[in-house]
Amino acid sequence: MSERPSRVLRSAFRGWRAGRPFWGGLLLVLGGVEVLLTMKASMKVMLHVGMQGVAGYLLPALMVLLGLLVLFNPAQRLFYSITGVLVSLGTWMTSNLGGFFVGLLLGVVGSCLVFGWLPDQEPRRRFRRKVVKAVSP
Repeated sequence: MSERPSRVLRSAFRGWRAGRPFWGGLLLVLGGVEVLLTMKASMKVMLHVGMQGVAGYLLPALMVLLGLLVLFNPAQRLFYSITGVLVSLGTWMTSNLGGFFVGLLLGVVGSCLVFGWLPDQEPRRRFRRKVVKAVSP
């Protein structure tokens, strides 16, 4: 009897996720998306403002790109995480205070998680406590 396809896909995803700093990369992507979504001015207005306006779109796009690179190329995670922190902090000045601090915090926390991830650690396993029943004499 074969397993259901959803279980097979779920276990394959868990194996893929265990080999990379998944949560850090995801938070970095979400931070970039949040900063991009809080931008209210159109691209024409931003181009008219000048380099400051272009940086308002460029830095969050780099956050998204760095998060995706972390997920799909974890071997270069240290470079991507340091760059991610610097870009996330740069959105504070260029993009509505870093997406009203939410995108900035997501990007910095995600980059720190990526920086601290070690590839040679074994994945955590859930341990269940054994219930010890008292034996009455």
